[in-house]
Amino acid sequence: MSLVIILAITLTVFLGALTRTIFGFGEAVVSMPLLALLPLHLPTAVALMGLVSLTVAAVTVTTGWQHIHRRELGSVVLAALLGIPVGLWMVTSVSPKIVTGLLGAALIVYGTFSLSRARLASDDAAATIASPRWGVLLGFASGVFGSAYNFTGIPVAIYGSFRRWQPRNFRSTLQAYFLIAGTLIVAGQGLSGMWSPTMGRLYLWSLPAIALALVVGTRLQQRIPATKFHRYVYLLVTALGTLLLVRLALHLP
Repeated sequence: MSLVIILAITLTVFLGALTRTIFGFGEAVVSMPLLALLPLHLPTAVALMGLVSLTVAAVTVTTGWQHIHRRELGSVVLAALLGIPVGLWMVTSVSPKIVTGLLGAALIVYGTFSLSRARLASDDAAATIASPRWGVLLGFASGVFGSAYNFTGIPVAIYGSFRRWQPRNFRSTLQAYFLIAGTLIVAGQGLSGMWSPTMGRLYLWSLPAIALALVVGTRLQQRIPATKFHRYVYLLVTALGTLLLVRLALHLP
């Protein structure tokens, strides 16, 4: 593998890790379409991003554990565990193109609707939506889409926006969830043979990019006003939905 390809992969990892550090989610949807454009075996790309995701989550949880919503995290994790078998069934029973298209459209609708509502409603009014019961439904959805299509974080991020978590609680709780779910995912990838010497070398090459993304991302997220954070989340959700539809149109994995 040439040095140019390695540098392109590490740049892609950096962009994904930067997105995750700033907002707490979204790195796979950002990075996977870009990695698919490079001469990299798909299982290697998936396993690499799984390990990158777990690394970012571990560092973030270590530095922000006191901001985790533990009670809500527990209900989301339990619901996600129940959703995993359903997702495994969907892999063999439902076309990924159908699910990707529906999910992309749903994210665009949710993001644009939430942006419109945020412009019209005060923060106090927006904070009245959302019962903790949504955590069960969206946690279940996270287990389904995570095990089937690697869209683990988006349902939990939507739940956090429903609940109007403060930015530091939003990021820390999502990373704690990713640490738990990511450990299971990475272990499963290793047991299924997705790890390879190439993936290991690329991960080592990517460590400086991950470290830089953590530093830059932390500084950037500190500059985002808390009152505008959720609006940026809605923008990111809309952008991720658009990326999913573009990926589908281009027939990327």
